[in-house]
Amino acid sequence: MKTKYGLLENYGGGIDLDEFREMVAVNAYYRAEKRGFKPGHEMDDWFEAEKDIKSQRRYWLRYVT
Repeated sequence: MKTKYGLLENYGGGIDLDEFREMVAVNAYYRAEKRGFKPGHEMDDWFEAEKDIKSQRRYWLRYVT
């Protein structure tokens, strides 16, 4: 799957896309909060949050279910 900006390329999730985006948004928010909300890193926060959520999903699908 790929969005306009390529943010969800190779998603392969198993959860609803809206749920995935919400999880990423929360994760990205906490990343921004951790660095004091300094501007200029918003996309980095989002991309790292996507990778983190995808990684967590792969772990849960592989080892927990």
